[in-house]
Amino acid sequence: MPKITFMGAGSTVFAKNVLGDCMMTPALKESTIALYDIDPVRLKESAAMLEAVNRNAGSGARIEQYLGTENRRKALSGASYVVNAIQVGGYDPCTITDFEIPKKYGLRQTIADTLGVGGVFRALRTIPVMMDFARDMEEVCPDAWLLNYTNPMAMLTGAMLRYTGVKTVGLCHSVQVCAPTLLNELGIGYDDTVQCRIAGINHQAWLLECTKGGVDLYPEIKRRALLYNEGRLDIGSFEDRLRMLQMDEEWDEERIAHARQEYDLYQSEGKHYDMVRLELMRRFGYYLTESSEHSSEYTPYFIKKNYPELIGRYCIPLDEYPRRCIRQIDEWKKRGHELTSNPYLSHVRSKEYASRIMEAMETDRPVRIGGNVLNSGLIDNLPSNACVEVPCLVDRCGVQPCHVGSLPEQCAALNRTNINVQLMAIEAAMTRRKEAVYQAVMLDPHTSAELSIDDIVAMCDDLFEAHGSWLPAYH
Repeated sequence: MPKITFMGAGSTVFAKNVLGDCMMTPALKESTIALYDIDPVRLKESAAMLEAVNRNAGSGARIEQYLGTENRRKALSGASYVVNAIQVGGYDPCTITDFEIPKKYGLRQTIADTLGVGGVFRALRTIPVMMDFARDMEEVCPDAWLLNYTNPMAMLTGAMLRYTGVKTVGLCHSVQVCAPTLLNELGIGYDDTVQCRIAGINHQAWLLECTKGGVDLYPEIKRRALLYNEGRLDIGSFEDRLRMLQMDEEWDEERIAHARQEYDLYQSEGKHYDMVRLELMRRFGYYLTESSEHSSEYTPYFIKKNYPELIGRYCIPLDEYPRRCIRQIDEWKKRGHELTSNPYLSHVRSKEYASRIMEAMETDRPVRIGGNVLNSGLIDNLPSNACVEVPCLVDRCGVQPCHVGSLPEQCAALNRTNINVQLMAIEAAMTRRKEAVYQAVMLDPHTSAELSIDDIVAMCDDLFEAHGSWLPAYH
């Protein structure tokens, strides 16, 4: 049976989803699961939680713990699959730094984990660690597949694919939820008969086709989207809304309360939290995979200090990621004990790709995913050295990306503005040149629309100083 190594096992809830999925999969349930982290408390908590899930699933898996960099090679040794879910520097101090220093220059962000100055510096912290992983993997598990879930996805996956020999695919759940989110929020409804084609780059892939029974759904999508953004779409009662959003057993009181807040906002003000994406669809012709709060900081159009009214007009949640981190930390303090100490803990297989990829490789029963891979002729009008997100077939032969052809030119053009930053950030991380860091941030659509060159350089210098030893030396 395979060995599955989970890097960053202190990501307890996510570890439960991915590894719990494996325990629920017949071809994987007797795997050896190696948990690796540098935090002893979180590692122990995750191990206790997974032991309970494993026990209640029949005790098929063997769970091992590996703490600290000195045990990393042991954790990786002989692995068939390596799942990467690390966050170098964590919320405190590094995420706080990525938000607060740019804010001093008048640069506001929402998530800051994929693009922009926050995404660039997250990549600069993370790529060196992943290069360490790669060196170990090339020696102790050279045939393993690395399934990368860590952001900034395109930068990290691109660096691994271009500068290491490790078989790598980047995975993001935004592909799975793209069409269901759009169709359900507009009241059209989603089911498994809907057919979609999605391609582009991570967090900015395009829903190129959306059909049902051979009928193109885009005309109705665009008609309703315009009404929705104008506050004129009838979304029914709150109970109707929950049914349309396909509320399931995973919806807890907090999610229902959040849905209620969104419902009341729309009924009272005609506003909702997907206005940016629907506006971009109106202007560029196609819907994007990632959320509006993300999309607002990947473009130069929405977060602008000279147009502060846009924040309210498009319901853009500035500083959303820090708030989310604080909320999750508080929630873990309140309820984490229930998860890690519950002897009856069980798991229902999620929609995450990881276990399905492993299952397909182990059984040779093919599965289709949306994967992040190197653009080796897959999308004709994007750079060949870019990391792209395209449909992939997975079987015993591995991850096999599908040729997409050319994107609509306006879509490729918007992607290229993000790819410019990604490629320069990778070069900066690999060469350790400050000049390349400045250039990556100067090319960022949002940053360059807000700050002067001098301010961008000064901001980067402040970030270098504040991050200190979380970054390697740059010259």
